[in-house]
Amino acid sequence: MDNQGIYVGLDIGTTSIKVIVAETVKGQMNVIGVGSQRSEGVSRGVIVDIDKAVAVIRAAVAQAEDKANIKIDRVVAGIPANMLQIEQVSGMIAVGEENKEISDNDVRSVAAAALVRNLPPERETLSLVPTEFIVDGFDDIKDPRGMLGVRLEMRGIMLTVPKTVIHNTKKAIEKAGLRVGGLVISPLAIGRLALTDGEQDFGTVLIDMGGGQSTAAVIHDCKLKFTSVDQEGGEYITKDISVVLNTSFTDAEKLKREYGNADSLATSEEETFPVTVVGKHEPAMISEKYLSEIIEARVAQIFKRLNKALDAVNALDLPGGIVITGGTTALPGVTELAQDIFGRPVKRFIPDDMGLRHPSFTEGLALIKYAAQMTDIEMLVSSVLPTPFMVDGADVRPQPQSKQPEQPAAAVDQGNQRLLKRKQEKQPDKPKSKEPSALRRFFGNFFE
Repeated sequence: MDNQGIYVGLDIGTTSIKVIVAETVKGQMNVIGVGSQRSEGVSRGVIVDIDKAVAVIRAAVAQAEDKANIKIDRVVAGIPANMLQIEQVSGMIAVGEENKEISDNDVRSVAAAALVRNLPPERETLSLVPTEFIVDGFDDIKDPRGMLGVRLEMRGIMLTVPKTVIHNTKKAIEKAGLRVGGLVISPLAIGRLALTDGEQDFGTVLIDMGGGQSTAAVIHDCKLKFTSVDQEGGEYITKDISVVLNTSFTDAEKLKREYGNADSLATSEEETFPVTVVGKHEPAMISEKYLSEIIEARVAQIFKRLNKALDAVNALDLPGGIVITGGTTALPGVTELAQDIFGRPVKRFIPDDMGLRHPSFTEGLALIKYAAQMTDIEMLVSSVLPTPFMVDGADVRPQPQSKQPEQPAAAVDQGNQRLLKRKQEKQPDKPKSKEPSALRRFFGNFFE
């Protein structure tokens, strides 16, 4: 589904807070405004000082509003994968309609039934992604509405995160004078933007290298199956440069951006540049290779830790290889170093939108695309969450009195014929078990 309208993505990062405004028309997304401000009150992707973060969000929103020439009212924000838990869930209900035709309210009810879990008091459900619906024992149904049945089941993947992360994000957005249009776990949104349909289906490792941390996520069968967060990112590279060269953090960041390279083999001892050293009047001359060795050591350390976590779940055997993105991957040589350490094909994703051709804008664009392409079923399921999605100005919380338009008779008949045919092939109370493929078995242990 390609929803029409204006969408605003809010990327609350450790080094910068970005606001991206895009208009979607007939499946085409056009960026019409961007705001970016140096981040404050954020540590490792999590808001730790609400008031400071609010001030930066307001500044970034004002900048985007000025460029887009619109008033921003609602944003879709990303939530980091810190302490994310992924759980397979299911729910079952009796169809409520007298004619036993499955309606929107039935979908909401079965989604709510799937959420019945004894969560620890410090955790909250962020997302519920439906994987299939089952009508009277007939499985692999993506949209059961309009079909006839007595028993409706739903299987899905539930994502939970610490309540404090969600609370601080929502509080900062609301104090900035905005409404929360939706919250998305960042790797889930980025995967839909940075990976092709084939990569999402067959399985790919996605690594997002931000300023405060680096996140590896496994997307397989078009679902988020695994995440691992390393608490180091681009800021740690800058700190290393600052400490080793005895220069200020600001100068170290400038050196990283202007002369940095993560692959020391691609640099030269002959190429030198001046470095302002604290306590000295004259700058010191540093070689390009020496700076590269400082950067390479930190980036290699991050990749090795992620490699260990991914190897433990056999994620590196997936055919999609590895895709890297995030602001830190803008450093030359990161792709080559990643290939050496992971021993797998690695490619870097960079948005191709005009003015946003830098990997640091990936998450902001991903949030917009995720919201704009949500299906009717995903929105219905979202409506039972603590923070539901509101798409194109419409709150999709349950409206008990509203009645959905009837499905076309032809569509209902076709659906019933499919059910009848499958009913003749197998007994509904004893559905045949499907033999998982070798690739699908890679992650079967995650949910046991």
